[in-house]
Amino acid sequence: MGKPLTKQELHNLAMNHVGKDLEQRGFEFIAINSKLKKHPQFVCIDKNKQYFFVIVKAVMLPENPNNYDVVWMESFKKHAREHNATVLYAGVGIGNKTDEKLPLYLDEEYLIEYNGIQVLETHLN
Repeated sequence: MGKPLTKQELHNLAMNHVGKDLEQRGFEFIAINSKLKKHPQFVCIDKNKQYFFVIVKAVMLPENPNNYDVVWMESFKKHAREHNATVLYAGVGIGNKTDEKLPLYLDEEYLIEYNGIQVLETHLN
């Protein structure tokens, strides 16, 4: 059995998955930040030069990757509005393929739950 992945390594795995998705969707990367708890992870633009702040959250399955801290996200949306950016959220669930109670190990197959990128409305409530 290999070495268990750290939280940072799990986050990097999720970022790689989301980064490929963003590339396939035609986004151009302006900045990438892979450090844990530093947001956004990706700053991108589309073909219309619209800015996007992308939040990537990696969780261990069976935790739901689509859940996020709503209160914190409201302050982040305010930051995005100040920069005329759209907020995108990408939750990624990762799990051990043989037993969800075990950690994920380096160089072993894993399960992934990724429902794509969600656009979060930044309008004031």
